[in-house]
Amino acid sequence: MSLKRLSATKPTEELLAAIHEDGGIIIEGLFPKDVIEQLSDDVLAAADQVAPGVATQGLDEAGKVFTGHNTIRFSSLGKISEAYFNLLDNEVYAALADAVLLPNCGSYWINTGQAMLIGPGSEAQMLHRDCGNWFRAASADWPNSPEVTLSAMIALDEITDAMGATRVIPGSHKWSDFTDMGNQDMTVPAEMGRGDALVYLGKTVHGGGANVTEDSWRNAIHLSFLLGWLTPEESCPLDYTDEELRCRSPRAQRLLGHRSYDPRPTPGGGLWLRAVSYTHLRAHETR
Repeated sequence: MSLKRLSATKPTEELLAAIHEDGGIIIEGLFPKDVIEQLSDDVLAAADQVAPGVATQGLDEAGKVFTGHNTIRFSSLGKISEAYFNLLDNEVYAALADAVLLPNCGSYWINTGQAMLIGPGSEAQMLHRDCGNWFRAASADWPNSPEVTLSAMIALDEITDAMGATRVIPGSHKWSDFTDMGNQDMTVPAEMGRGDALVYLGKTVHGGGANVTEDSWRNAIHLSFLLGWLTPEESCPLDYTDEELRCRSPRAQRLLGHRSYDPRPTPGGGLWLRAVSYTHLRAHETR
């Protein structure tokens, strides 16, 4: 079995059908090559200042094993590259996120936008489900619990199996046992070209692959969205000031935590209230 590969020009409904069937899909040309080229240049320049194995998730030995001893990870990508904001306003990815997440929230925000560069000699990452970060929300009524997150692994350069392409178990989002992570023999690699993306559900079992090359890095970034009433991995609201985001789109401002959370049409009260009320912000955004 392999993941379906579809062009970003395909109808949203066709892309969604493949995502819901297999748990993930490779979307070819999801992001423009000029945007990815600029982002790649900026990310790789910043990576020169980051030592492998020092990601903030790797605070203990278990965390270091998960993130990878020869893997470079860092977030706050909007602080180093203007191109990052183009990803946030991508219409195709936005349509997919709306369809997957909005049935269970008033709006969603960024879970994390993170460089994930896997170096030579890296072992395969342990298989996991991203939704496990929000165990209570994800495991309740499993597998019928709501999708809490949608992710894209975006290729900054060509990614091959040998370089550590993300490995996915198609159909694992439908398994009856939340704790079952399968095994590596059940996985398939998400090989991609520059600008392609693996878009996958939070319930889907996956993990970074082993980099068995001698001198090639797997260069990719992870951009994921999360239900607006859950706490994300990345502290975006603290990373950017109002002034820094003043010229950004209302969508980018909301994704980065600089707009209040309006739960409608789902029940509940406003969250993350800003100086200007969330109802005013919502009205302003729709003008």
